[in-house]
Amino acid sequence: MSRGYLLGLDGGSSSTKAVIFDTRGNVVGIGREASRLEHPQAHWVERDMNVAWASATASIRAALAAAGLEGGEILAVGVTAHGDGLYPLDRKGEPLGHAITSLDSRAAGIVERWCERGLREEALTRIGQTPFAFSPVTLLAWLQANQPERYAALAHVLTCKDWLRFKLTGEIATDFTEASTGYTDVNTQRYSRDALSMLGIASAFEALPDVRLPEEVAGQVCASAARATGLKAGIPVATGLHDVTASAVGLGNIASDTLTIAAGTFSINEVFSDAPKPDPRWATRNGLRPGQWLNMAISPASSSNLEWFHRQWGQPGDGGTGAFLADMEAALDAAFRSPSRLVYHPFLYGSPYDEPASAGLFGLQGWHDRGHVLRAILEGVVFNHRVHVDALASTFPIDRIRITGGGSHSPRLAQLFADSLGRPLETSRIQEAAAWGAAICAGVAAEIFPSIESTTALCEVDHRYSPDSERQAACQQGFERYQRLIEGMRALWATLDAEASPSDLPDTPTESTPTMGAGQ
Repeated sequence: MSRGYLLGLDGGSSSTKAVIFDTRGNVVGIGREASRLEHPQAHWVERDMNVAWASATASIRAALAAAGLEGGEILAVGVTAHGDGLYPLDRKGEPLGHAITSLDSRAAGIVERWCERGLREEALTRIGQTPFAFSPVTLLAWLQANQPERYAALAHVLTCKDWLRFKLTGEIATDFTEASTGYTDVNTQRYSRDALSMLGIASAFEALPDVRLPEEVAGQVCASAARATGLKAGIPVATGLHDVTASAVGLGNIASDTLTIAAGTFSINEVFSDAPKPDPRWATRNGLRPGQWLNMAISPASSSNLEWFHRQWGQPGDGGTGAFLADMEAALDAAFRSPSRLVYHPFLYGSPYDEPASAGLFGLQGWHDRGHVLRAILEGVVFNHRVHVDALASTFPIDRIRITGGGSHSPRLAQLFADSLGRPLETSRIQEAAAWGAAICAGVAAEIFPSIESTTALCEVDHRYSPDSERQAACQQGFERYQRLIEGMRALWATLDAEASPSDLPDTPTESTPTMGAGQ
């Protein structure tokens, strides 16, 4: 195996990480930079694309400094980032306004109208997923209806990862995994003009980027990117892949019987399959190559809740969300010593349900403190993951579960997952799984690794957690309480929706924003 280093660039929803690995998967340097989200109005979550690139350049420089390396010592670069959303470019290759992120829900009305026209079932059959508000195809339909001049000026429709790689290389492309965010036929796994016509956005077909496999060389670090990042011009850059898929690759979870849980901003739960099995409870998207599919049950309702809790009750300079949660251990110990009936619904940005769900804390009493509330938030996040995992397990054989992200290396949280799911699970020594997945693609592109499959041995397990029968029974009671409150709230969520006016509110629940998840 070659000596040297690989760089995985991971563009998250609100920050960007650059992680430098040696060729055994050991981290030698990390750089992390915030990239501020903007909320111009209710349900809108945007980011300045140039700020996102500046965040990436700063994180790469910081990683090189942390590793004590020169840019020329990097053998190859791989890129991953949050999926969905919309990063539009004009004909000059410049941002066409701000990016619309995957936390945005402005296009809920578009989805509702599609459902009323019966497109939900047709879309599931044709593109392998039901429409949801933050999908690129939905946002394109929203642009066409609400910002027609901007829509007409579209030259390239990119995702976050594709934008960052374009800035690194000057080359427009996407990868096989992210091509399937609504643009491809689920059976052929190729772009489908008919699919876009079904959704009324056929004219966007010409703006779709060329598709390459994740481990292909998509370009080299260009001169301007070299000046901005400290990397050496000419370093190969792999196409990369969606961070959901990158997390699975980085954990070594590329077999069809292994479930990956990524507790990041989104609740991500996924398993590969050798045949497409569309279902309204998950999205059936492209796997790593033709003939493989990735089944993703997700919702924007995981560690973003912990970040929100920190923003509200943390202190400036306290070291960030991770350090804040570590400081809360004593309060959590006290909160977990006795049974709790507090229930939290983690729907700050969305949910697995059709109605416009909102977050909620139930059962709060005057004697509860921050520890009790944080316990309820942790349980609510885990219960939301369980909804997705149970859905996938109803169709796909699952022999092993590995988890990453969201503090999952905390024994308390990992054990809570095992007890709530009623299944053993593993954590890997690879703690930056998405970045390592991108770096693996870079290593294959640079011929350091013969294939993605050859790297699974590098992703060793560091801990295994088995359900405790007593705690499992308590978690089951908590989950049933969580579910009963969801059923009770579904008729009320529309009355709490930030944009709903009294005349808009239905007397009975109606279909609104389907997101990938548990369905009804």
